[in-house]
Amino acid sequence: MNFSGLNALVALAPPPPPAGTQRNPTGDLVYMLGMFAILGLMFYFVLIRPQQKKAREHAALLKALRPGDKVLTNGGILGVIVSVKEKSVSIRSADAKFEILKSAVSEITEKAASSAES
Repeated sequence: MNFSGLNALVALAPPPPPAGTQRNPTGDLVYMLGMFAILGLMFYFVLIRPQQKKAREHAALLKALRPGDKVLTNGGILGVIVSVKEKSVSIRSADAKFEILKSAVSEITEKAASSAES
């Protein structure tokens, strides 16, 4: 077996304190708080910020809904918007007409011709 990787890892460890000395508790507290701050920043930039960006984009998509737009719902239904209300939209898919919540629209697959001109 080759332990050269383990030897390099052990060499990077801090040296043990001299006999008869104690660690500084204030320094340990500052180190721990610094690590929590770094982890908090990483958590924010990796998880929270992208989710907020996605929510803003979805809200902008819902504001842009117009009659005639072709949409895809979260349930996988493709349809054309017939009318837009405050919290819901009516869509026509084949021979069926549905009224769904605006939040169920996942994407606009094709914009209406009248909204593309303006």
